[in-house]
Amino acid sequence: MPVIPKFVGERIKRREDPRLVSGTGTYVDDVKLVGMVSAMILRSPYPHAKIISIDVGKARAADGVVAVLTGEDLRGKIGSVPCVAPAERVPFHPVLALGKVRFVGEPVAVVVASNPYKAQDALDLLDVDYDPLDAVVDPEKAFDKDAPVIHEEFGTNLCMRSEVPNPQVDEAMRKADKVIKFRLVNQRLAPAPMEPRGVVAQWHPGLKQLTLWSSTQIPHLLRSQLAEMLKLGENHIRVIAPEVGGGFGCKLNVYPEEALVAYLAMTLNRPVKWIERRRENLAATTHGRDQITYLEVAAKKDGEVLGVKASFVCDMGAYLHLLTPAIPGFSGLMMTGCYKIPALAFEQKFAFTNKMSTDAYRGAGRPEAAYIAERVMDMVASEFGLDPADVRRKNFIPKEAFPAPTAGGLVYDSGDYNLALDKALAMVEYKKMRAEQEAARKQGRLIGIGISSYVEICGIGPSALLPPKLKGGGWESATVRIEPDSKVTVLTGISPHGQGQETTFAQLVADAFGIDIDDVVVVHGDTAQVQYGIGTFGSRGTTVGGPALMLTVQKLQDKMKKIASTMMEVPPDQLIFTERTIAMASDPSRSIPLQQVVDAAYGYKMPIPGVEPGLEEKTFYEPSACTFPFGTHVAVVEVDPETGVVKFLKYVAVDDCGKIISPLLVDGQVHGGIAQGIAQALYEEVVYDENGQLVTASLMDYAVPKADMLPHFDCANTITPSPVNMLGVKGVGEAGTIGSTPCAVNAVLDALKPFGIRHLDMPLKPEKIWNALRNAKKA
Repeated sequence: MPVIPKFVGERIKRREDPRLVSGTGTYVDDVKLVGMVSAMILRSPYPHAKIISIDVGKARAADGVVAVLTGEDLRGKIGSVPCVAPAERVPFHPVLALGKVRFVGEPVAVVVASNPYKAQDALDLLDVDYDPLDAVVDPEKAFDKDAPVIHEEFGTNLCMRSEVPNPQVDEAMRKADKVIKFRLVNQRLAPAPMEPRGVVAQWHPGLKQLTLWSSTQIPHLLRSQLAEMLKLGENHIRVIAPEVGGGFGCKLNVYPEEALVAYLAMTLNRPVKWIERRRENLAATTHGRDQITYLEVAAKKDGEVLGVKASFVCDMGAYLHLLTPAIPGFSGLMMTGCYKIPALAFEQKFAFTNKMSTDAYRGAGRPEAAYIAERVMDMVASEFGLDPADVRRKNFIPKEAFPAPTAGGLVYDSGDYNLALDKALAMVEYKKMRAEQEAARKQGRLIGIGISSYVEICGIGPSALLPPKLKGGGWESATVRIEPDSKVTVLTGISPHGQGQETTFAQLVADAFGIDIDDVVVVHGDTAQVQYGIGTFGSRGTTVGGPALMLTVQKLQDKMKKIASTMMEVPPDQLIFTERTIAMASDPSRSIPLQQVVDAAYGYKMPIPGVEPGLEEKTFYEPSACTFPFGTHVAVVEVDPETGVVKFLKYVAVDDCGKIISPLLVDGQVHGGIAQGIAQALYEEVVYDENGQLVTASLMDYAVPKADMLPHFDCANTITPSPVNMLGVKGVGEAGTIGSTPCAVNAVLDALKPFGIRHLDMPLKPEKIWNALRNAKKA
């Protein structure tokens, strides 16, 4: 009989948590080295200005100062901050501004001193003479003929333009009973992880070895890019990602400070630390979203959507970071959602503006796509007086159509969208809530019910789908070593920072070998210990890293079965792993202790033909395709007509991430995702004023939600295994964010429906709702 799993599928607490909640984990700022000095960075107060001069004399003479550097000091010594995604125009991105500053927060100079306080004191002594220039803030006005040009070498603020034409869309428009036109804004957001960025660098001159600690999601890719920027061999760089206090995509990047601090350590021959402050984080860590979409939707009176045509304006910011121009592409390709919309066409224009760069933020293009798809469904329902749930059912890709090609050119792996919708509607008691809503409206209460049926793309693979300049592909790696005492060490190329693979990978390995979960250690985030890996982003950790792990486990199992076969005189294909033993499948009483097999592998006193000593295997796994998690979220809200305040009455989330390894961790990922999605819908917005000044420059102004601003989440799952990988998993790290934003918006707008309010752009803050109600009453 096959071994019965003891850990997979169980609600096991994260093994990472004890060290985190007890304060014994090590973050970048916890790294203390002998002789370490501190770096502080002077940042531009202007969105657009020429640098006339920088007087560093007083700062260099200040107490405790070790070095002061400007962009001119580094000219030709450090390469451009990298962008690996294709773009027509990619500007040189210096680590310290050269000649001009292009956004508030751009690094201008660095001071290194014996401690951060003296570094800050010296920073205040720097005197920069700026000549302010007009700023470009509105991405739609960036293309105007009289707009200031941010990068003079291009003569334009157009970074690039892409188009996916389709003549079938024009035919759909002709056949439609109605062409619905509207404009959507996915506002700019700040990822705002709990731990800001931080870097520590140490140079060993004898070994010519650079060690860099960084709060990063991609240690190996960071090493590769730093090697290029610093003109140093990768085998002379070690990158360590210690505990990372939240990433959300903004740490899927290579930043000026990482190369700058490394350079300082090498030239000063002293360890250097830089820790980002919150104001720096909000100004100079990549932002997310910032897309404007003009839509034309061809629809029939019965709710069927025949085609969608879209025009995007995407704000890149002043420079391109690692994947900046790649993110909007996901929005276009995925904007048909989980619907069998036959025709899709879109164009995208990418604008340079005097703002911080946009890049990946939890969902990275897919939340924008889901928002478009779900607003389309509600707009169609509103136009023809249909139930939003019925419109979704009308347009769903049917279960039997999978694998399902889409109008965006993708092929969805598996899905049962009706099942998730039905379960969510049953949980929220939909028919009952609609009746209660009608009764409440007669009493003057504004109750709204919002639905969001989403699908997303995860585990991006195969490698051909990734930018060719990326130093790595869509694959992932794993090494598994059984130690001489039968304990297991896993070295994974992913770099988890809250996703919980120290737990889920241990669950998988423990069940595979019939051992205890505490016998497994999962190591990650150190390029000197772990084979080259791609990292953690795009919900790929278990989706791509998991199969890499299990293929490696299978190699070890096969080897151990060969050893046990010789010792037991039983064919290998008749052996299974049970409780710390290898036994005959047909007669478990005939078995051999696992430790005995391990002893034979390491002792090698009796060589076995075709079997090498030791127990260690490695795999580089290339996925054959992407996975497509999905689900339905339903929210019930009440809007106070006197204040515009939104109160959640119910929130239901039914997510399908394929097979589930750890239900507890899945719930945790969904909870966090919903919090960030609701935050976009109701609270968060990065605001620059018309002059390019950052208004939301602190957490006093940028509204990261508090616990009491969020509802109770009633979560459940459907399980539709993915055929793409051996585990049947799809990914869940971003699902909550993708499903929740349109769900909350649709709920609020459903509450406002009696006033003829069809759309409001996010965030739906009380004053915006109050003004909309007041204007509607006047009309």
